[in-house]
Amino acid sequence: MTSQSPAPAPAKTYHVKSFGCQMNVYDSERMGDLLSAEGLTSVATPEAADVVVLNTCHIREKAAEKLYSDIGRLRQPRADGRRPTIVAAGCVAQAEGAEIAARAPAVDVIVGPLAYHRLPELLKQAQTGRAVDIDMPLVPKFDSLPQRRIAQASAFLTVQEGCDKFCTFCVVPYTRGPETSRPAADLIGEAQALVACGVKEITLLGQNVNAYAGGLSLAGLIRALADIDGLERIRYTTSHPRDMHDDLIAAHVEVAKLMPYLHLPVQSGSSRMLKAMNRAHTRESYLATLERLRAARPDIALSGDFIVGFPGETEADFEDTLSIVRQVQYAAAYSFKYSIRPGTPAATMADQVPEAVKDERLARLQAAIAEASLAFNRSTIGRRCTVLLERPGRKPGQLIGKTPWLQSAVVSIPGAAIGDLVAVNIVGAGPNSVEAVPVSPPARESAAA
Repeated sequence: MTSQSPAPAPAKTYHVKSFGCQMNVYDSERMGDLLSAEGLTSVATPEAADVVVLNTCHIREKAAEKLYSDIGRLRQPRADGRRPTIVAAGCVAQAEGAEIAARAPAVDVIVGPLAYHRLPELLKQAQTGRAVDIDMPLVPKFDSLPQRRIAQASAFLTVQEGCDKFCTFCVVPYTRGPETSRPAADLIGEAQALVACGVKEITLLGQNVNAYAGGLSLAGLIRALADIDGLERIRYTTSHPRDMHDDLIAAHVEVAKLMPYLHLPVQSGSSRMLKAMNRAHTRESYLATLERLRAARPDIALSGDFIVGFPGETEADFEDTLSIVRQVQYAAAYSFKYSIRPGTPAATMADQVPEAVKDERLARLQAAIAEASLAFNRSTIGRRCTVLLERPGRKPGQLIGKTPWLQSAVVSIPGAAIGDLVAVNIVGAGPNSVEAVPVSPPARESAAA
C-alpha cells in the first residue's frame, strides 16, 4: 500500500459486484453470506459501501481492464477522506494476482475463486497490510461457508467446479483447478434449506456440470433433488457434449421437475476448428447427441455457445458454424469473438484472425442466432405452460417469469405474486420474450411444466 493511498473506511457495509458467468453470481452470493455473518450490511451501490468486492471473470477479453477501471474509481477518497476496502476476487485475481498487486496499490485483498471462504479472515489481515490468498486448497471452500440467506423464487447451486478438458482457448483449468464434485448429501441438504426459504427452482452449476460425480451421477442427483417437497423446477448448466450420457437424457423424459431446456455449447460448427480447440467432439457427434435428445424429449429447447475468429478459422469454417445454427434452430445462444487468454495454447497459435474479420463474422452469426431465437419463441404461441413469476414488469400490474423453456414471459394476473407458479397461455412472441395471459379461470399450479 502506498503512502498516498487514503485509508479504507471502517467496515460496516458491503457491496459485491459480479462479472461473468452464473458460477460467479453464486460465488458472489456466498461472499455476501460470509460478510453478513460478520455483521456487515449489504448496500445496493459501491459508493455506499465500506467493503467493495469485485468478483472477476477471466473468460472474455477486457476482463482485467474492467477491474482496473473500477479500482480507479473506488480508490478516490470520499468526503471523509477515506475510501472503501477494495477486494479483487475471482478468476482474474487468481490468474493475475501478482500483476494486480504491482499495478493497483489501492487493492487491499486479492483472493481466488477457491479461497474466498477466507474472506473475513483476509479482511482482518488487510487492516495492517494487503492480504493475498490465491491458493487452491485441498479442503473444499464449501465446508467453511455459512448457511445461505436467500429470498428469491430461483437460486443457483454449485455442484461441480473446475475442468479437466483443457480446451485450447480456455483458462478455467488454470483458475478453477481440476474437476471436483461436492458430495450429494451436502447438495441435497443445501437444496432443502433453499426450499425452506421459499425457493421453487434450483439451477445446478458447474464448469462441466454433467461430469458431476459426487457419489451420484448428475442424473442421479437430479432424481434425488426431485424428491424434495416444494422444489418445483430443476435446471443445470453448463454441460459438455462429451458427458451427455444416456442416463441424463433419460432424466429429461422421466423427471417431471427437470425443465425441457439444455445449454450445450458447441463453440464451432467446423470439425477442423473443434479439433484445434481440443473440444473432444466433432460436428457430427454433437448433432448426433442433439438427435438423441430430441428423440427423447421433442419439446426440448436448446442453447449453445459459439466462438468466432479462432486462430486459423477460414470463411468455410465460419460457414459451417452458420449452417449448424440454422440446422439446430437454437432457442438462444451466446456468441463471442475469440480473445487471447495468456497462458492458453491458442494464445501462441499461428494464423490469428484480424479483428475486422472477427467483427464481421460475429455480426452475421448474431443475426442468424436472433432469427432462430425469434422463430423458437413464435413456435411456442398457443402453448399452455406454467410460468414461475420472478420480478415486476415495466408496466403497472405486469409480472415477468420464466417458462419451462427459459423464455422471459410477461403476464398480468390480478392477485398473483412473485414466487407463484401460474398457468398461462402464450399468445405473442418477440425476439427476447413472450407474452402470456392467464388460463381462464386463473390458476396457480405446482406442476413444473
